Amino acid sequence: MQMVFITALGVGGATVIGAIIGFVFKRLSHRFSDIVLAFAAGIMLAAAVLGLILPAVEYGGDLGLLYAVLGIFAGALCLNLIDKLVPHLHKLMGAEQEFHQGGERLSKVLLFVTAIAIHNLPEGIAAGVGFGSGNVSEALFIAGGIALQNIPEGMVIIGPMLSAGVKPSRTFLCALVTGLVEVVGTLLGYFAVSLSQAILPFALAFAGGTMLYVISDEMIPETHAHGSERGATYALLVGFCVMLVSDVLLG
Repeated sequence: MQMVFITALGVGGATVIGAIIGFVFKRLSHRFSDIVLAFAAGIMLAAAVLGLILPAVEYGGDLGLLYAVLGIFAGALCLNLIDKLVPHLHKLMGAEQEFHQGGERLSKVLLFVTAIAIHNLPEGIAAGVGFGSGNVSEALFIAGGIALQNIPEGMVIIGPMLSAGVKPSRTFLCALVTGLVEVVGTLLGYFAVSLSQAILPFALAFAGGTMLYVISDEMIPETHAHGSERGATYALLVGFCVMLVSDVLLG
């Protein structure tokens, strides 16, 4: 349990680390942001497939493939429902220029931060569910991948908030809240699987499905929206390969 709590703090703290970097580099170019975010998407993709979906098939036995498919679509549908309640991240991120034009810029920034906080919950759950398998190295692989992609996520929320006139102290507080959401998600995922090992295969695939949904629906469209598609594509591949090598070495 102590390892789970430390990991939860690490996963959530990565967002705060990203926010601190965001304060240092307030004006990030679209190209740089897209490449960093694409690298994070590659890490997230590898963590979803190698750390969650494939283990779901393995732990599910004869029905593992069925559990995996059902879990993936259940996770995607869950986030699809959330997206109906909260605007898409890539739409809000794409509207960054409007943050400088007064009027509704502050409300858009707050929606942007709220959307990130809500989408951090399933990522935290994915990190917690990983510990339910009893394979600590595999769980740390998943959590490490999520933490790595949280850093650029923390970076991108700072500039728009400061540009909208939010005080630095409140900006940092918002970043801290988004990180705390991930801590809560990690603990929820761990306790849910601990209560019943029978749901482990489905829970792993569900978490993987939520991550695949975020990558396809939000991260990739955002990284391809500003003319940096080629660099973003290679950055995604680099992120995926970094996690692939890490998985082989840890295994």
